[in-house]
Amino acid sequence: MTVRGVVQGVGFRPFLARLANTLGLVGHCGNDDACVFVEVEGPSKALTEFEARISREAPPLAVVVDVTVEPAVPRGEGDFRIVPSRHAPGGRTLVPPDVGICTDCARELAEPADRRYRHPFVSCTNCGPRFTIITDLPYDRPATTMAPFPMCPRCALEYADPDDRRYHAQPVCCPDCGPRIFAEADGERIDGDDEVLDRVQREIAAGGIVAIKGIGGFHLVCDATDPDAVRTLRSRKRRPAKPLAIMAADLDTARQVCTISTAEADVLSSAVRPIVLLRKKTGSTVASDVAPGLDELGILLPYAPLHHLLFAPVPGRDVRPPRMLVMTSGNLGGEPLCFDNDDARERLAGVADVFLMHDRDIAVPCEDSVLTVVDGDVQPVRRSRGYAPLPVLLDRPGPSVLAVGAEVKNTCCLTRQDFAFCSPHLGDMGSLESRGAFDRSVAHLSALHDVRPDLVVADDHPGYSTRGWAEDFSARTGIELRTVQHHHAHVAALAAEHRVIGTPLLGIAFDGTGYGCDRTVWGGELLRVGADLLDAERVGHLQPFSLPGGDAAVRNPVRVALALLHEVGLDTAAGVELPCLRAVEPSERAVVTAQLDTGRGCVRTTSVGRLFDGVASVLGVRHRVTYEAQAAVELEVLARTAGHSAAIDMQVRDGELRLAELIGGLVAGVRSGTPIPQLAFGFHRALAAATACLTIDVAHRTGVTAVGLTGGVFQNRLLTALVRGRLQAAGLRVLTHREVPPNDGGLSLGQAALGLASFGRREHTDPKDEVQP
Repeated sequence: MTVRGVVQGVGFRPFLARLANTLGLVGHCGNDDACVFVEVEGPSKALTEFEARISREAPPLAVVVDVTVEPAVPRGEGDFRIVPSRHAPGGRTLVPPDVGICTDCARELAEPADRRYRHPFVSCTNCGPRFTIITDLPYDRPATTMAPFPMCPRCALEYADPDDRRYHAQPVCCPDCGPRIFAEADGERIDGDDEVLDRVQREIAAGGIVAIKGIGGFHLVCDATDPDAVRTLRSRKRRPAKPLAIMAADLDTARQVCTISTAEADVLSSAVRPIVLLRKKTGSTVASDVAPGLDELGILLPYAPLHHLLFAPVPGRDVRPPRMLVMTSGNLGGEPLCFDNDDARERLAGVADVFLMHDRDIAVPCEDSVLTVVDGDVQPVRRSRGYAPLPVLLDRPGPSVLAVGAEVKNTCCLTRQDFAFCSPHLGDMGSLESRGAFDRSVAHLSALHDVRPDLVVADDHPGYSTRGWAEDFSARTGIELRTVQHHHAHVAALAAEHRVIGTPLLGIAFDGTGYGCDRTVWGGELLRVGADLLDAERVGHLQPFSLPGGDAAVRNPVRVALALLHEVGLDTAAGVELPCLRAVEPSERAVVTAQLDTGRGCVRTTSVGRLFDGVASVLGVRHRVTYEAQAAVELEVLARTAGHSAAIDMQVRDGELRLAELIGGLVAGVRSGTPIPQLAFGFHRALAAATACLTIDVAHRTGVTAVGLTGGVFQNRLLTALVRGRLQAAGLRVLTHREVPPNDGGLSLGQAALGLASFGRREHTDPKDEVQP
């Protein structure tokens, strides 16, 4: 047998030995550079059961991709043994992700008689850091950031014992030999675990801000129930309104502030320990400024031993720690995550009152993953810790492609054989620090998988810094560069993760901004993608409207509202003055009106993301934003509070989702005093109905039976449910994202898939011809 997947450093060989012994089988197993090899003999029935149980009962951190079986001549071995590793030229194993502390280690952490009692780095084969400590493969301790910490004799015995759960667990350590935590405050260094934790807990209790170095980087932490502390953190971090994540001490504590379904509880408590978006209960003790204007909170549970210690009173001390902590990324707005001690001292000096650090290096920074549960299905919002660097399995092996992703919510992707490896979330590429993080991520992926790409793929947008990086990389290395259309890549990502490449697909790609084939801003597209993934036709879209001032309109939804009213001829109509008109100064309105009248400083757009912004302003929900999609998110929140929907209509004509009836109905509703939540819900229903109508018509005409929902707008759970319900009622198969986010965080996977597809059509030279306008 050959077992591929995440099967090294996760206790897989001891698991196989125990399973073989249970079934009375003999033989051996071992590691090579790419897989676990197994030779096993015994009765046919037992062999069949052995094969079936490999995937079904694999260790918690193992991910079995496939098992190939070949008959072998029995050797007549007397037992089942773990044999030394062997070299397989060109092979490269898969790297396991970081996961939360397991039950056994948590028990040791809390047991005073255990030698790892209150040890901040307790871990075993079934839990702890992996990806963030690996510097190279094969995955052995010398190739990790644990190399500077030689094992003590007792840890070495555990490490070498196949029957011990710390067998070949590379992060294994104890208080005698492991890394150390320390604190810094007011120029003073504090050592000793209990002294450090006592100082940190006192600071949090007093309303201070603490920078804490975790597994994948720094967090900024304060008491989530202290309004003053939360406001101070926002001010210092330069994050005025974007929601902050909360770490709850346990599931029961999380239930006190949020309504949690069984499916959500399962995800929240899983080994991944992601941030899960949960419906907030009324009367919550969480400070309102944690998530202003929203009806949900992003909650995660402790996943590192240090987190558990933050919530546990220090023996003999009088501080009772809070049960809920703000646990937000350790960075300033627009900058990448801090993960190095010196970098954190410099960049977070004006934010944190106290630093809690440790002396184990982080090889790869990794943010917390963010998930949401939609109708029982998990949808990623940010794919990072716990998932990266697990690959997306492709439909067939191919050349190596490096895809550089988008400008915001960036990830990069590297393919090897039939695997696509997406990097952890890297963030927005608007700063030099972010571009440095991107460079490091590409270098680490390339080194980890020991491949030189045959092709580099970037977005069509000529102004993206990622495209500039790819052009420089291509010129420097001689590796061919290919650019692909933004929304085509979104649909390709969905096709790749569902492994339906080769099947015709209608892709509904709704987002904020994407460079269109006609050099306008797209974002409300219906694409027909053929069996050849490269063949795509734009078969429908939102009616274009003007975006005055480009990025200025993105930051000011009120300008988009003025543009929508101008587009449908309602900007000068008499009647009750609309909220968006009251919210804009006469001088600004004059400038925007002049832009719209002349077309100067405007770009035409089909963006559904911008439509949401403009409608939010028309209804008086939000006129200015401080973070991406703020207006759209608040509009969805309002719609979810409506008891019923206002009667709003949106027409479909000549392949366009038309604006006149939609905007006119909303304006009439505002002027007649219809409750704003009902109008918000009516907008969602009208957009969903029109989108489904257009898609169903195209599906019937083309014979395509599968539809994909992709792009950042489909993080809107209300819209997603409404569109999906109508399409399924029409008998269509609806695909949504499960492995990568629908937003630009998943774009690199789609770029890589299109790059791989292009190897079958090398004569195709103009990438902009892929999507036919």
